[in-house]
Amino acid sequence: MIDPIVHSTSPVTLVGAGEATPQDLQKSLMLAPTCVAADSGATLALSHGADIAALIGDFDSVTPDILAEIPSERHFRVAEQTSTDFEKALTRIAAPVVLGIGFLGGRIDHQLAVFHTLVTFPDRPCVLLGPQEVVCLAPPHIELPLEAGELVSLFPMGAVTGRSAGLNWPIEGLSFSPSSRIGTSNRALGRVSLEMDGPEMLLILPRRLMPVLVQRFLQPDVARWPFRA
Repeated sequence: MIDPIVHSTSPVTLVGAGEATPQDLQKSLMLAPTCVAADSGATLALSHGADIAALIGDFDSVTPDILAEIPSERHFRVAEQTSTDFEKALTRIAAPVVLGIGFLGGRIDHQLAVFHTLVTFPDRPCVLLGPQEVVCLAPPHIELPLEAGELVSLFPMGAVTGRSAGLNWPIEGLSFSPSSRIGTSNRALGRVSLEMDGPEMLLILPRRLMPVLVQRFLQPDVARWPFRA
């Protein structure tokens, strides 16, 4: 395992260089007040007055003037080029949950790499905030206060099965795989309960549920995925 740089008993905001607004940052910091920047994500964070607890990345895109605004003892350069800045940062944060902004939207290859990281490190819960949705790795069990008709999408990143209650199209008995069966564009009938048999399923929900997801991961009895050996 990678040794953490940032330790927090409360949620942490992780800021990337993708599409995000000042309002996104404000909403995130209200729920997760500790701010970490992934490389040039520091630009957005600093431009709106966030106090960056740590800057993590390979520093290939953050500018010298931005670096100069952050105390050098908060610079954590990870020089290897086999992982993304999102992975470098997420794997070095020890927190109940990370709230990521600036990682959805923009280049599709960047988003795919982010989703790959969520699945590769299932022991690091992370909720990604996008323009319309939030995305996370579905935990072993979760209950969600959805309203009838709201979108619930499930996208498998590997072979996985599960069970559901409250979905228009139940998932029990289905074998999901990215090359055969996916579960996008399902609909809630009301409150939804999901169980997954492995850490392979992305959960995509309406953006309004961001605070709910964060609170679910903070519950002391929440089931979590172990480190993927």
